[in-house]
Amino acid sequence: MSLPDIKTLYSVCEATWPPAARSSAGGFTIRDGKQGGKRVSAATLADTLAQIDLFDAEHAMAALNQPSLFQIREGEDALDALLETEGYAVVDPVNVWAATTETLMTELPPRTVAIPAWEPLQIMKEIWAEGGIGTARIEVMHRVKGPKTGFLSRWNDKPAGAAFAAMHRGMTMVHAVEIKPEFRRNGLGRWAMRRAAYWTHENQGHTVSVICTQDNVAANALYQGLGMTRIGSYHYRIKP
Repeated sequence: MSLPDIKTLYSVCEATWPPAARSSAGGFTIRDGKQGGKRVSAATLADTLAQIDLFDAEHAMAALNQPSLFQIREGEDALDALLETEGYAVVDPVNVWAATTETLMTELPPRTVAIPAWEPLQIMKEIWAEGGIGTARIEVMHRVKGPKTGFLSRWNDKPAGAAFAAMHRGMTMVHAVEIKPEFRRNGLGRWAMRRAAYWTHENQGHTVSVICTQDNVAANALYQGLGMTRIGSYHYRIKP
């Protein structure tokens, strides 16, 4: 089976990590993120560049008490250049990785290294909170309409990590991967991704994907080492 293209994975991200609401202004899709982070708060281009009104989009985001933040997707170089001339700074370039379930289902994870659990257990919320994934992002997880699960990782009989996965049209995206510092370098991130593949297969899915900031060298190496393919990228522009 061929892997999805980047446009498809943008849609998977939107479905598996959704904003609280969407609206339109100035030729952009405006997202109400409810403090759930850039991924659910950034505006994206909805019309041609000739039809946009940057002021209207900025005003709509300000009305939500959100910063002026745009997600720049592949093929949107002209928008990127325009925002640069308006003083917007680049922040958080990311890679989007994907693999078929068959690619990742080459080793069955030990039972306790990534235990499916939904609703999130209190210990999972505590692990996420320690990593900066707070209540607002937990609410993003609850907004997902399709199949979803959390994963609790244990190591040496101690809680060691947590992750979240959700599926859209047979394609899973893994979010909020957090391994406690003292348990890193034990392969728990690798096992979490493999467990996500088995969960996807059990729910009649076929693809697993994940988004990772480009400066997270260790995580990008992990996904590449698992045999995942870098499908594409995006970055944000924010007004300082």
